[in-house]
Amino acid sequence: MNKMSDPTFRATMTQCMMALVSTATVAICVCVGVTMNLVKVFDVNFDHMGIRTFCMFTVNSNILTGLSMLMALPYTIDGLRTGHYHLPNWVVKFMFSAVTAVALTFLVSLFILAPAKGFVLIFTGSRFFLHGVCPILAILTFVLFVCDHYVTQKEIIWALIPVLLYAVVYFMMVVVIGPDNGGWDDFYGFATRIPVWISIIMITPVTVGIATLLRLGHNHYCMRRRKKDAELYQQTCGKYAIRDIVRYMARARRKFTNTADIVIPARTIWHLIENSGGADMTLKEGSKLYLNTFLEDGTVTEQIDVIESEQV
Repeated sequence: MNKMSDPTFRATMTQCMMALVSTATVAICVCVGVTMNLVKVFDVNFDHMGIRTFCMFTVNSNILTGLSMLMALPYTIDGLRTGHYHLPNWVVKFMFSAVTAVALTFLVSLFILAPAKGFVLIFTGSRFFLHGVCPILAILTFVLFVCDHYVTQKEIIWALIPVLLYAVVYFMMVVVIGPDNGGWDDFYGFATRIPVWISIIMITPVTVGIATLLRLGHNHYCMRRRKKDAELYQQTCGKYAIRDIVRYMARARRKFTNTADIVIPARTIWHLIENSGGADMTLKEGSKLYLNTFLEDGTVTEQIDVIESEQV
């Protein structure tokens, strides 16, 4: 048996390749945008260039996003090697937080900074990357291509952390310390153009709203992928019982996945059970069956050979 014995292999390879290209592109664009700010020590329109660029939320959110994309790269490359794409939960949480922050950057640039300073100024030079290209590509990457992990409602709290941390630092440097005492000037206008209390009460619900939309989009494509995988297995092993299909999944994966790399496709199994017309098996039983079959010794049984011969 080769990798193509698994009907989901081709779809996994496509997802991995798209994730690889998109994450690498975002990381490269972040490097270009930040480097442009660092090497340009003076800009008549912006005070915070050179090393001072790191006080800007735009730059920090983009750097977080670039790092999160780089963290996903080894697992994406491994997915191309093994035929199974899976990211650790902590990587997805970190990416979720970073993309939420950079999406906030994009919206602030589009609806607050651009009307005040001009769209050409806000979306040219390094800002073309940091205000536009990187946020848009990061959002598309997280929603469409890195849709391996289902994000729960509780995980939205992770998306608030970078924004709230920066908000506290910004408030302390701008309002409490102030530019006359070595703090920052109000370069975003959240304390001078609008009352501070409005900025304070709006930041959390706006961030939660952005995170919620990202979560819904990400989860939609995650579940869509799992449902498609289940349908592919059902088409391949249509007349066999769910237990036989789960065994087929495990044996097909076992042929080209190391034991140390095993990941139980619980959501795919759940879709199989859900679409089987009330199969006499729970998700817990199906997951155990997959694991036990994957770990069993010996050669592939006659059952899977029959299924493959009928495909021919």
